[in-house]
This record gives sequence, structure tokens and C-alpha cells, in this order.
Amino acid sequence: MNAYAIIAASGIGKRMQLGDGRSKQLLEIGGLPVIHHTLQAFESAPSISAIYIATREESIATLEEIIARASFRKVKAVIEGGKERQDSVGNCIRLIEKEIRLRGDTPDAILVHDGARPFIQPQEIEEITRLSIEYGACVPANRPKDTIKEIGSDPGFFGATLNRANLLQVQTPQGFRSTILIQAHEQAEIEKWYTTDDAALVERFFPEQPVRILETGYHNIKITTPEDIPFAEAILKSLQ
Repeated sequence: MNAYAIIAASGIGKRMQLGDGRSKQLLEIGGLPVIHHTLQAFESAPSISAIYIATREESIATLEEIIARASFRKVKAVIEGGKERQDSVGNCIRLIEKEIRLRGDTPDAILVHDGARPFIQPQEIEEITRLSIEYGACVPANRPKDTIKEIGSDPGFFGATLNRANLLQVQTPQGFRSTILIQAHEQAEIEKWYTTDDAALVERFFPEQPVRILETGYHNIKITTPEDIPFAEAILKSLQ
């Protein structure tokens, strides 16, 4: 298996209440930046041969220092992201397309991951890669612990209670055969159509393409709010 990874790391962490516009990927867990843990997992996954990172312009030098200090050899480029997450991923895809044309070597799959999810495990990356190649698309997810209700027609009141057995919380990395993901992003750019994750792009432009589910545990959290930091420290200890 040969796969590339795109790491979306442009988030400024508004809900982290940092106040100074710092990147949440640079917050520390266990004495190391969040992005270090994320990159370590992909560096350790045998199927991943190249890593491309999209981040804020002012964070590029810092990330390059982190990469050099950790001797992460699979990172091929750290580039400026875009206004939206989809734009950032698109910037990486365009760079990958250029390199494919130069080398004539297309990876079997491309995985797209949130830089603020530091606890994805190398063996999970391997399984997502395998299933992406086999089925065309694979997305990790887990089952919600809480009851989920819709908001009613009056936004101050609940509507229907959803059947939790039919619901999943979607995570990353989301994996796809390379040609499918590239074409979906190209078409989305043409149509100026935006959505919240790459699976939704593929679902729109390749409706016949099934998305394979990989059920995972509850360790693959996204660092989003201040409460996530002590929780993340506990997860890190449990994984060591």
C-alpha cells in the first residue's frame, strides 16, 4: 500500500479561548505540541509515504522547526492553507497533482486528517488506508454516548429524538482512492461548493461511491475547547 496524508492544521482555536490567535495545534500535551503527536502517528504508519501540511502562514516556520527537531522524514511540504478547511486541503491536493505529473507516480490512496486530532494510531491509519483502497472510501467513526435530539420548529424547544443506533460521530483521517478525492475537490472548486468534510464532497460528486465505516474507540478526539486539554493528557497516558 502506498498512501499520502494531508494534514489540515490552519485552525486558530477560537473555541480554545486563546485570545492571541495562536494555533491550537501548537498547544502542548505531554510536553510536546499537539501537531507533533499527530505527525508521529503518520510517520510511524508503514503505508504513508508522504505527508503534506496546510497551516497558517505565520505558523509555517514553527512547524518546520518541529518537523526538523523530531526528524520526521515523510513530510514533503508545509504550505499556506486557505480561508476554509476545504481550501487548505485543496491547496495540498493541487501540490500533490503537480508532483504526480512530474513523477508519474500516483499514490493508491490519500488520507485527510485534522491536525488537532493527536491520538489516531498507526494501526488505525493502516486499516483506513487498506479499506480506502479496497472500497474507494473509508471514514472512521464512533457511536454517540448521549441521546441526540433535533431542534424543533421553535428553536427554543426540542423536536424529534433520533435513534442513536443509526448515528455515528465522524472522525478523521478520511481516506479515499486518490483519483476520487482529487476529482471531487476539482469539481467542488469549479462549482464553488463547500462542505464540512471530504466524505461529503465525495458523496456529492460520486453518489454511487459507498463510504466504508471503520468504527473506532473514543481516544481520537479533536482538541477544540479548553476542557479537552486535561482529557487529552489522560488519553496520552492511557496510550503509553
